[in-house]
Amino acid sequence: MLLPLLRINRHFFVCSSFSPSKVRPFSKFLIRRLMPRSGAMAARLSTAAGSPKLLFRQLFEKESSTYTYLLADVGHPEKPALIVDPVDRTVDRDLSLVKELGLKLIYAMNTHVHADHITGTGLIKSRVSGVKSVISTASNAKADILVEHGDKIYFGNLFLEVRATPGHTLGCLTYVTGDEPDQPHPRMAFTGDALLIRGCGRTDFQGGSSNKLYESVHSQIFTLPKDTLLYPAHDYKGFTVSTVEEEMLYNPRLSKDEDTFKTIMENLNLPYPKMIDAAVPANLVCGMQDLPAN
Repeated sequence: MLLPLLRINRHFFVCSSFSPSKVRPFSKFLIRRLMPRSGAMAARLSTAAGSPKLLFRQLFEKESSTYTYLLADVGHPEKPALIVDPVDRTVDRDLSLVKELGLKLIYAMNTHVHADHITGTGLIKSRVSGVKSVISTASNAKADILVEHGDKIYFGNLFLEVRATPGHTLGCLTYVTGDEPDQPHPRMAFTGDALLIRGCGRTDFQGGSSNKLYESVHSQIFTLPKDTLLYPAHDYKGFTVSTVEEEMLYNPRLSKDEDTFKTIMENLNLPYPKMIDAAVPANLVCGMQDLPAN
């Protein structure tokens, strides 16, 4: 019998019907605009009983001042988890935590192609069976799953919405928790380098553009509810979290008009990133350039 194909994120999966429950495990927790959002047809690929319950950990890598985020649905029987912006130097710590908490890591995600550290996604994939790497299509990087603006990444009964926020680089994304009643409130946004606490990422390399960054932040982040919690990829002053309202009021760059912002960014006179020549080539291939061949 010829079985139909279900297309998810440019990958095709054989299934006996178009029922989400029949999709192979590779795509079990990710859905890309396949069904209407209203009524019973908004059923998710994960159909296990139980109310979603978010477990959240913010982790720090001191050499590059990078934040890594671990999220899991511990209300789901399998406790599916994802990790955002892992760093190669701290993979052992991160995987130890995943094991201690009894989580099933399914995604290792990046907000963009980083220039200041090598991603830990390659190491994680080599040590944990079944983990899939995620990055934006616009980044022109390799990953198991390439996502675009408007996609949703499910882990259990929780999901992250993908928002394109280019400007720091061409492929920058912000991942935002869902807006439905059973999703975490207040909402949370993982902004990468697009929006930092009282700052933003530089725009003078990797296809950066101050005009694009200003538009991205104002249209995709500052339009979120004012109490949305903002979690950046870096902080250099000891801050851990902000809100949309705070950054709209107090961000010394992005609270200004666009012309003033552009002038500020053109006059930062920042040094050449010390890790860029090693980090960018590695991160374009999921941080796997030095891993032994299987």
